[in-house]
Amino acid sequence: MWKDEIVEEIHQIREHYAKSFNYDLKAIFEDLRKKEAESGREVVNLSRQPGLKTRWSGRDFDGEVKKTKPS
Repeated sequence: MWKDEIVEEIHQIREHYAKSFNYDLKAIFEDLRKKEAESGREVVNLSRQPGLKTRWSGRDFDGEVKKTKPS
């Protein structure tokens, strides 16, 4: 089977990184959050807004058509 050298390198890096935290997901997550904060980059949250109740289609989640104001 053919192996991609780049993918193999990424797997090795990921394994080394996880091993450095003794495979503790909480510690890995905390380290990533720390790096995120130190990066100075804007972080975008793509989770759904709590007040958003309709989809772009104009239908409620229960399938009912949302009433809209006439244009």
